[in-house]
Amino acid sequence: MNIDTYGFIGLGNMGGPLAGRLLDAGCPLEVFDRDEAAAARLAAQGATRRASAIELADSADTIFLSLPTPEIVRQVTLGADGLIHGKRVKRVVDLSTIGPRSAKAISQALAERGIVYVDAPVSGGVMGATRGTLAVMVACPRGHYDALESKLKQFGPVFYLGQEAGLGQSMKLANNLLSASALAITAEAMVMGVKSGLEPGVMLDVLNAGSGRNSATQDKFPKAVLPGTFDIGFAAQLAYKDVRLCVDESESIGVPMIVGAAVREMLVLTNALYGEAADFTDMVRLVESWGGVQVRQSSP
Repeated sequence: MNIDTYGFIGLGNMGGPLAGRLLDAGCPLEVFDRDEAAAARLAAQGATRRASAIELADSADTIFLSLPTPEIVRQVTLGADGLIHGKRVKRVVDLSTIGPRSAKAISQALAERGIVYVDAPVSGGVMGATRGTLAVMVACPRGHYDALESKLKQFGPVFYLGQEAGLGQSMKLANNLLSASALAITAEAMVMGVKSGLEPGVMLDVLNAGSGRNSATQDKFPKAVLPGTFDIGFAAQLAYKDVRLCVDESESIGVPMIVGAAVREMLVLTNALYGEAADFTDMVRLVESWGGVQVRQSSP
């Protein structure tokens, strides 16, 4: 299988670093993004800019996507000027989080035009994208996985989940539900402890040495909550989108999510109160406002 001309669409917080890693690995890359500045940054690193998705699909065999919502992925792949109408594209590698049902529908539509859809969402945030430490969850025909593996490893550890589109999405949604749930419940526990008189840094030390440790206690609280920066780099609106997709998908297959639904509502409130620019960790600020205390590192 000789598909070796590569393109990348979506050069934002995640896509920009990932496209840069491909370039750093010596992979010739053509790029498109509506954000001219983002495209210019990649061009400065050696990428070739294209004026539209369809122009990219006319010149590249394999195209990576890193886009924020299912609706945007559908438009870019299946829209009037979408990749499906490209003259050259043979494989679309979707690094976005769009849910299993959207992945299956897009895969089926592309297959009718002889284009393979590779379901390959990633987890690990902007820092992971920059450092190449993301978890990459891949579902596609095995031959295409084998052909892509060396490129995907530029992003981090790669996990092959099977041939069916949607399996990668299911894995990603499960991961992000756990991440959001950990942050929500840790926020409640930490605010309770601080209001009771405990020092937050000591609380985290105890939790991380005990059975309560999780991704929030080990990463998000030390980096973004205790210093009061609330800048872990993952938008609250995207966290809400992921949890909503997870709860909707789970309920559609007969697995009610009581806790997941509560976390979804926590993110609804976070977005409503702190706006479009809200960071994922602003969910802690919500609980702080209810408790009337702040979880911050004490001055020495």
